[in-house]
Amino acid sequence: MDFSQLLAEKTDIILDKWILAVRKDRRIESADDLSYTAVKDHIPDVLKAMVTVLSKSQDNDIQSMVNASFQHGAIRAEQGFDPAEIAREYHLLRTVIFDALQADLLEGTPVEIIRSMRLIDAIVDEAIARCFKSYVEERLRELKQLQLSLTLHNEELTRLISANQEYLSQLAHELKHPLTSIIGYSDLFLRQQRRKTEIKDNYTNLEHIERVLRNGRQLLHLINDVLELSRYEAGQIKIQLAPTDVCELIDNVCEMLEPLAAGKNLQIVVDCDGLSATRYANANAKGERTPEKPLTDSFQLQQIVTNLISNAIRYTESGTVIIMCQVLENQRWAISVSDTGVGIAPEDQAQIFEPYFRVSSSDRPYLPDSTGLGLAIVSRLVKLLRGEINLVSQIGVGSTFTAIFPLEVEF
Repeated sequence: MDFSQLLAEKTDIILDKWILAVRKDRRIESADDLSYTAVKDHIPDVLKAMVTVLSKSQDNDIQSMVNASFQHGAIRAEQGFDPAEIAREYHLLRTVIFDALQADLLEGTPVEIIRSMRLIDAIVDEAIARCFKSYVEERLRELKQLQLSLTLHNEELTRLISANQEYLSQLAHELKHPLTSIIGYSDLFLRQQRRKTEIKDNYTNLEHIERVLRNGRQLLHLINDVLELSRYEAGQIKIQLAPTDVCELIDNVCEMLEPLAAGKNLQIVVDCDGLSATRYANANAKGERTPEKPLTDSFQLQQIVTNLISNAIRYTESGTVIIMCQVLENQRWAISVSDTGVGIAPEDQAQIFEPYFRVSSSDRPYLPDSTGLGLAIVSRLVKLLRGEINLVSQIGVGSTFTAIFPLEVEF
């Protein structure tokens, strides 16, 4: 029986069933937001290789395995997949293929069945090996870029610390743990690579790389926040004023942070009606000269909005994050970010905008990805844009941060 022809005829069906299985599998969350084409990637080439190999007479002939599988790993790395997700999607592929061919295989002779099953398994294993190889190389490339970026930031950080020792001890404490993890796992990975471990050990190596990258990103985030705060204190932030579409800016930030909210099943609600043309018309009817759009620095405003929304998501486990804008009297406008999170105690609210201050309690310690600098940066940028920020919060109910700005920032 020609199983290669049967597989060729069922390729499209296998592909559709496999993509459906990937989307339904909760252990492959990285595929949730990908298009049909992005999920499919190079899998059709793997199936074509199976058709080719099944048509040959040599059981061990897998030389026609396509190089596209090598690229599959690099693409999955760029898409944010972790090693377990990649292994899972190949497991599903193997399952779907055998389910589709089961009835036909049972009609063949024992020799034909064994030969076909061995060849299919061999091709999937070869695809996995090539995929993981390119995945590792892509992660190593990212690691090198991260290392270079950390080196440059570290030089700048050293220069700033030498001029200002006020937060040196706190900064050293924050940098200690992720930096130790990066050094430890990097050393472990390099030692394992020198021993030329077998393919079966690749998964463990990938886990080490993921830990290095995760801690490296956390460290880089902390360093970036410190540098931003230091630039403000040194008066090095340059303001560039321009009419700004605040609603579009908020939508862009929300789109960027949507995966973070989706990971916690949080709903983000945006209400920009308060900045609509009607509200401006009402203001003009009162004899006020109102610009069509707020005149401000869009980059600094985006940083403020990003920090406020990401902070709301970080401290909210369930419910909603609401962003609201409105035009106020006296040529002012406001943006508020409300959440249904843990809330902030009255005794902590006075310090919430201080650098390195983080709210914690016996039953709720510091969050691991919190630097204690986000709100400090927000308050300083709001002040830089001639605005003010206030907080209304209640433990167990949530918090609302409201930033008020002039419609036209003047210097």
